[in-house]
Amino acid sequence: MKIIDISQKLNSSTPVWPGDTPFTFSLNWAKEDTGSVNVGNIKFSAHTGTHIDAPFHFESDGKKVADLPLESFFGNALVVEISGKESIGAEDLEYLDLQKVTKLLLRTNSWEDKSAFPSEITFLREDIGPFLKKNGISLVGVDVPSVDPLDSKELPAHHSLQKNGIGILEGIVLDGVEPKTYELAAFPLPLEEADGCPVRAVLIER
Repeated sequence: MKIIDISQKLNSSTPVWPGDTPFTFSLNWAKEDTGSVNVGNIKFSAHTGTHIDAPFHFESDGKKVADLPLESFFGNALVVEISGKESIGAEDLEYLDLQKVTKLLLRTNSWEDKSAFPSEITFLREDIGPFLKKNGISLVGVDVPSVDPLDSKELPAHHSLQKNGIGILEGIVLDGVEPKTYELAAFPLPLEEADGCPVRAVLIER
């Protein structure tokens, strides 16, 4: 068995949405002071690095992170590379064999320098939600910070995916990952009030 980490590292250099809370870690207590342990304090946005979006992120009455079914974040996942496109929609995925998977991870290669927040990304089109539902997909993952254009206010892809019961995983790292089927685990913490949550996303190759 091989485990492949597809999560961004979290540190003070991790890029965040412009104006959002940067990641910080500090020690509340140092071992030198307590005589026994270091105890840290972490501060970051719910959408830092590799993370999932809950419907509450874009719908005021939407489900929050702890309300989401764990099945959404575990299962057979197909990694595919679709690069060089402004956007990805149903017609770009019609050639895929999705019969034995419930998750789809898209490597767009449109966020080249992950040390800085991108100015443009490959985004998903609104028709992708119904297509994924029809093909039994319960989660889509992208290697960019959002499934929608970075300047979008309407968030058509977010809403399309939510209406069709498709989970959203953003900011995965697929560099060097061979396109094929893996087992995905990307569980969020059970945050009862949160609109999103960073995850440790891994692919398992058995």
